[in-house]
Amino acid sequence: MTVDARHAIHTGRPAKTAWQRGRLLALGSVLVALLLVGHEYVPNRWGNLGSLVQSFLPWLGVAVPLGILAALLRRSALAVLAVLLPLAAWIWVFLPQIRAEATPPGDLTVVQHNVNAANADVAGTAEVLLAADPDVVTLTEVPDDVAEQYDEALAEALPYHESDGTVGIWSRYPLKGVRSVDILGESWNRCLRAVVQHDGASVALYAAHLPSVRVGSGGFETAERNAAAQRLADAVAAEKNETVIVAGDLNAVLADDAIAPLTNLVSAPTTGFEFTYPAVFPVAQIDHVLARGATVTEVRALPRTGSDHLPVVAHVDTPWS
Repeated sequence: MTVDARHAIHTGRPAKTAWQRGRLLALGSVLVALLLVGHEYVPNRWGNLGSLVQSFLPWLGVAVPLGILAALLRRSALAVLAVLLPLAAWIWVFLPQIRAEATPPGDLTVVQHNVNAANADVAGTAEVLLAADPDVVTLTEVPDDVAEQYDEALAEALPYHESDGTVGIWSRYPLKGVRSVDILGESWNRCLRAVVQHDGASVALYAAHLPSVRVGSGGFETAERNAAAQRLADAVAAEKNETVIVAGDLNAVLADDAIAPLTNLVSAPTTGFEFTYPAVFPVAQIDHVLARGATVTEVRALPRTGSDHLPVVAHVDTPWS
């Protein structure tokens, strides 16, 4: 005898059918589907809830297998049918990103990595980065006491080097017009701008490290990151060079509308899931290579180093090709 049948005998009410059971499960599936297709409408006024949802948006797809399992356990045809809604929503939102497309290799290879200040394996980290055969490497969170070690490890392949604060750029091609960019409103520099020159053409490169976000008593705390993203966007907007590349740890996914002032100016590939943080089990891509006046044709994660981030390598099709 089923639980529903026993309940019906005990209460004297007719047992629920498969289409009557699981209404709360069905409602949950509808809500997940609405979040997927309408995430940009989730307000940030309540602890930056919108940014939090957008940061982990692909993982809402986990609701599909969990919903199917719960519906089968509940023996609810209604819940089984309803779980098709978040499945369809997830496919509609993310299918363009996972569809395989042939991409041109690009003529500039950029590697970006937050190396982590506590990472003691400089040689091993440099080996992973150089294996991608980069033209440019941008590093963030480089402590002063190990910056020279990175320079020694990368100098043979990338002889042109500039650094300031905890940010560094290593390049196969000459660097000109190097200056720090104040994105924090304080003396600690976390953004460096340089012009990469090759065959008479030039690309303005911004290596940036936006402040971290936290989940605390105030919800999803993003105020410092958002302010830094706005300052970086202002610098990019004022950049006179037509071709601009922004590479760095932005501590944000590109779907997060809070950094739209920046992502409205520079773009990334429209395909691929390349989660980069945390390295032990990546759940979000917060390390990026973006461009204006050039096309980032591909971004992929590199093998794990001693950092808590995964490095990324990007192929960029620039006007100098």
